[in-house]
Amino acid sequence: MFKFNLASTANFVLLSLCLSTQAADKLAINLSGEVKQGGLMVGKTAANNTVMLNDQPLKVSVTGDYAFGFSRDDNNTYQLVITDSQGNKVEKTLKPAPQKYNIQRVNGIKKAIMNPNVKAQTRSKKDSAQIKAIREISSDLNAFAQGFIPPIDGVITGVYGSQRFYNGVPKSPHYGLDYAGKIGDPVKAPANGVILLWVPDMFYSGGTMVIDHGHGISSTFLHLSKSYVQVGDEVKQGQVVAAVGNSGRTTGPHLDWRINWHQMRLDPALALKINQ
Repeated sequence: MFKFNLASTANFVLLSLCLSTQAADKLAINLSGEVKQGGLMVGKTAANNTVMLNDQPLKVSVTGDYAFGFSRDDNNTYQLVITDSQGNKVEKTLKPAPQKYNIQRVNGIKKAIMNPNVKAQTRSKKDSAQIKAIREISSDLNAFAQGFIPPIDGVITGVYGSQRFYNGVPKSPHYGLDYAGKIGDPVKAPANGVILLWVPDMFYSGGTMVIDHGHGISSTFLHLSKSYVQVGDEVKQGQVVAAVGNSGRTTGPHLDWRINWHQMRLDPALALKINQ
């Protein structure tokens, strides 16, 4: 004769609820960052889950970290989908909010400045190709998940997204944060990483350094006067890696710090808010 055990049934129900809760926790969408044009997004999930952004797979670290971003003028709508090993999934729709950018119009610029000579253009293209290749690297580092600190203690003099029109012709927007500084002022790693590039004399950006933070997230420093590290060195957040300079095409000593997700240029000011 079958005997109904209320206590056993209650325990089974409780266990089922616990398992369901754990499964739900592993599928929860946990994001840090602003859903905004130029925004860097850092997510956390179970390490064996798959993460898709508009049907494109995102790299997930062994600790469940992943990252992506939105470009300066991004007006698209995105579907973030996380799927576990059992096929269960959770979805979230993301649409980056617009930013208002500083636009300046300057007239009366000489044609020689507007149109660099062929030699300068050739050198600039070579520099750009080198940096573009570096930014295609997608290492297994997950340093981006720790958040970022300012690379220098200085006043911000230039912001992401600002753009100038010279004689009515639009120039490329500014994609970094400019910090005022003196030649030789220390520049710190904004997060852990590995040095991917150090070139002391690029045409436009002068002393140029790229730090890999993992999964295609990188920091770039421009106009440096000196490097204290070499390509391949591992660096820690807050470690002095370089010195402010006046190299390249610049009007005075300062640091230009940029954040990228592969070729996508992100807003460093928004990256500084990660995990705050």
